[in-house]
Amino acid sequence: MFLGTHTPRLDDKGRLILPAKFRDELAGGVVITKGQERCLYVFPMPEFQRIAGQLREQPMTHKAARAYSRVFFASAHDEIPDKQGRVTIPIHLREYAALDRELVVIGASTRVEIWDKRSWETYLAESEEDFADIEEGVLPGGL
Repeated sequence: MFLGTHTPRLDDKGRLILPAKFRDELAGGVVITKGQERCLYVFPMPEFQRIAGQLREQPMTHKAARAYSRVFFASAHDEIPDKQGRVTIPIHLREYAALDRELVVIGASTRVEIWDKRSWETYLAESEEDFADIEEGVLPGGL
């Protein structure tokens, strides 16, 4: 399970050093793809394969599933982190997420998310106000 918030930097070659506590689980390979709210999702290969299986089960006649699958898979980039735990984020994904040098990498349970620092701060400021109100709908009965 991926937890926590980290603030690495993107180097001049578009590489990110993965947080040390995530490296073991991601060492076998990752898939980086477009996420929601203009962040990037980083999946360990087994989790990406699980999600791909769920998408394959959707009928091809389901328009929303086709549209989601196209963007999700077309933007995906697979890679094995190097010995220093670095992965290269392709330019099309850096542009999608408006990544600058300063990043925020968060653990989001079964995936890692990569955010531009300013985008994350804006998202967090807007979301934290609703956090308490959302709990009841997401976790019926509360914690």
